[in-house]
Amino acid sequence: MDHSIPRGEFGLIDWIRSQHQTSPGKGTVVGIGDDCAVLEFTPGSKILVTTDMLMDGRHFRLADDGALAVGYKAMGVNLSDIAAMAGVPRAAVVSVALPKENPVETAQGLHAGFKMMADRFEVDLVGGDTNAWDGPLVVNVTLMGETTVRGAVGRSGAQPGDAILVTGPLGGSLFRGRHLRPEPRVREALALAEAAELHAMIDLSDGLSSDLGHILRESGNLGALLHAAQVPLHSDAIEQGQTDGISAIDHALHDGEDFELCVVCSADNALRLLSKRPGGTILHRIGEISAEPGLRIRAANGNISLVQPRGFDHLRVPE
Repeated sequence: MDHSIPRGEFGLIDWIRSQHQTSPGKGTVVGIGDDCAVLEFTPGSKILVTTDMLMDGRHFRLADDGALAVGYKAMGVNLSDIAAMAGVPRAAVVSVALPKENPVETAQGLHAGFKMMADRFEVDLVGGDTNAWDGPLVVNVTLMGETTVRGAVGRSGAQPGDAILVTGPLGGSLFRGRHLRPEPRVREALALAEAAELHAMIDLSDGLSSDLGHILRESGNLGALLHAAQVPLHSDAIEQGQTDGISAIDHALHDGEDFELCVVCSADNALRLLSKRPGGTILHRIGEISAEPGLRIRAANGNISLVQPRGFDHLRVPE
């Protein structure tokens, strides 16, 4: 990491520009330095655009977590959105509202985190906007990608009888800070989409109960039955449950920020994916889609109960 201290906003922009060598072969025609980036991706593909805003005190704590971790997470959560549609990430723009205390050092730490994640997934940082104010740190990343020849996988294609799968263990992401270290399943999503027809997919950012609920709603108000014994529990969920008295399965259903994929496909394709594990992808079958609306879960003793989504919601009114 370059620890030199740039002078002023434009010095900082020049410093960021000096840290990046854009790659025309990946679609960047003009990067940082003009009024707009100019991008030319693969002819015939569709462009994907996603954006996420992260705020100090809500999504991270700058004083405790550090700017590098914040930048890493901010880029990672957007990559996870591209993964959720089986897309290929290409380029990002970043806007930040820096706190007036140590703004340049904070920006450089953020950039190190952005770049660490962007380099892993061959994403060009092509521009953005930088401000400083009396408030806390706010970071917004907009990420652009493109579809493959198989097209985007949306939320609205689930069908009764489909299998529900997830790509990893769930729950307890806040317990030991795992929410700051997302592992976007970009390569896994591409491998799965190449190997089988996927009816729907979403990344688990707000919690399985809420995010699966989006698929059910967008697919025509369908339902789902989950099997508690088959939901993979992260060790963080188990340990947190021993601390706070909330069951590990409740943490897995509702905590969020796991950034695994929830995949819906036909039962036959699910068997194929589970046996072949395309790209080495780890998969767990956790339930099936039903025609009857509502999300339900079958406990180990066979009892079935209704699950009320309790994942993260910025605008939820406290009960």
